[in-house]
Amino acid sequence: MGQMHEVDYRVFGDDMQYVEVELDPQEAAIAEAGGMMYMDDGIEMETIFGDGSAQSQSGGLLGALLGAGKRLLTGESLFMTVFQNRGAGKKKVAFAAPYPGKIIPIRLSEVGGTLIAQKDAFLAAAKGVSIGIAFQKKLGVGLFGGEGFIMERLEGDGLAFVHAGGTIHERTLAPGELVRVDTGCIVALQPSVEYDIQMVGGIKSAFFGGEGLFFATLRGPGRIWLQSLPFSRMAGRILAAAPGFGRGGKEEGSLLGGLGRILDGDNS
Repeated sequence: MGQMHEVDYRVFGDDMQYVEVELDPQEAAIAEAGGMMYMDDGIEMETIFGDGSAQSQSGGLLGALLGAGKRLLTGESLFMTVFQNRGAGKKKVAFAAPYPGKIIPIRLSEVGGTLIAQKDAFLAAAKGVSIGIAFQKKLGVGLFGGEGFIMERLEGDGLAFVHAGGTIHERTLAPGELVRVDTGCIVALQPSVEYDIQMVGGIKSAFFGGEGLFFATLRGPGRIWLQSLPFSRMAGRILAAAPGFGRGGKEEGSLLGGLGRILDGDNS
């Protein structure tokens, strides 16, 4: 059970996607609790502490507890679910995206065995992939990077399925190549990519531009995945449009919009 399981898959849908994983006898996949959409007869579910990988199982109970504790730090559940084909012949299990966006299949062996992802990006993976934590070592990144000090670290050489909002942009940065990104639009990156924070230039842009005070800077070499619609941005727009929760306006995202709401008596 500690070995990496090789699985086949198909992604269905456009904006509200799900991934169907095909398991040979005794093969297994892991997913967040509550992520399953459907499964064939013959697949058995088992709820476990942590991710059930070789890293968390080799230490026995203590290893499992540490693995679960790491997941708790990323804001995820203490538990994960293993779906194993106990029947004869191939069986299928499907996992659905939690909100509109795209499911990205990433073979970890093709990105060096490790991927750093935002805290809620992981959807499912082949059994044997380890889901841990990655601490942001730089103070500025932790305070202003949009993802806090802790991100998810996916390790192994099997398939992992990552979900993000809107349309996904994948890019390979050359050594020293720099791109500036909205802090909420980062989905995943290779550990070789240097992640830092830069303040927006110009007082006017910083206070009234609506883009916030900080950019994320990603410097190559390495691959990055960006999302066009972070869930936090979508949720903010929904709340702003809902009666009693917010008021519309072109400058809602800027400091000017915030001052306007305070002057209007809305302190939320």
